Amino acid sequence: MRADRAVETIQHEMTTFARRARASAGRLHPELSLVSYTLLGHLEERDGCRATDLAAHYALDKSTVSRQVAALLRAGLVERRLDPEDHRVQVLHLTDAGRRILAQVTENRQAAFRERLAGWPEEDLARFAGYLERYNAWSGEDPAEEG
Repeated sequence: MRADRAVETIQHEMTTFARRARASAGRLHPELSLVSYTLLGHLEERDGCRATDLAAHYALDKSTVSRQVAALLRAGLVERRLDPEDHRVQVLHLTDAGRRILAQVTENRQAAFRERLAGWPEEDLARFAGYLERYNAWSGEDPAEEG
């Protein structure tokens, strides 16, 4: 039963973490939701991609991604460019403004994490980082996405 209790605690703490992350996103940049921040980060990592690729990668509904992309386009943070290999396809890329805001928010988020983890011993930080990597590397169905 100890394992069941631990899993229950992990689920509760991960939910609390997700709620705090969503709530703090607005404080880090008022115009950038956590989803928008995540999408911008992915576009930077991949040096652009299609909206359908974003939806597939994050297991989001295409309409959700479409709304987010439309807001990012209106805000001037992303732009559409024709794919040089297939002119029927449009690829999303960060604009200079998008890169600046992403860098600013990333810096603010890292500062917030550093502050929150400041008292942790280095070995605890390394262990926590390893556990998170291990947890996020799992490729099965995400229980949080179920009904």
